[in-house]
Amino acid sequence: PAVFVVFSFISAVDLIISLEEDGYISGFAEVFVREGEPYLRTAHGIMICYWDGVVHYGLYLAMIVAIGRRKSYRNLGLFWLGSLMMSIVVFLLGNLIGTGVRSGAGLHIQPFLIPPGCLHPSVCPRVCSRAPAPKTQRFPLSQVAEEQRKRLYQRPQDAGLVLLLLLAAPFTFFRGMVVLDCPADSCFEY
Repeated sequence: PAVFVVFSFISAVDLIISLEEDGYISGFAEVFVREGEPYLRTAHGIMICYWDGVVHYGLYLAMIVAIGRRKSYRNLGLFWLGSLMMSIVVFLLGNLIGTGVRSGAGLHIQPFLIPPGCLHPSVCPRVCSRAPAPKTQRFPLSQVAEEQRKRLYQRPQDAGLVLLLLLAAPFTFFRGMVVLDCPADSCFEY
């Protein structure tokens, strides 16, 4: 729990930084962002702060509660670990494309200090070695095969997911172009 308590403090600082950069609060982290980690003022930096300040903070609190109640937090831990690794990818790509990281950068270097195989000795073995919780509902293979034989339009949830992904892909590409300073008028206005 101590590891998650420290990380939840860092997540709270990230939330404060992102709220300050968006103008909701002021005077809390201006010097730190200006002198220590200027990349946090970029689009990817602010989004990393929001993600860490909201999603990771919630995951840390949920895992702390689960540990306190002696419940399984395997799924939460695996989701957190995957999210942390994806934050590293965003962090690296954003800094390669945009502003560099100064030598004083310390707030977002935490994921590099804890690679997945070297998490705190009390955390990694517990998260990774626990067996998944038994599933309460199992479907026979014949029922699964029958459902998969149906056409896409006969499966409304799958069709909705495909439509959502088809709409999200161009929007994600557009936002990537905005971050890369595309000279198009639509990117500038966005």
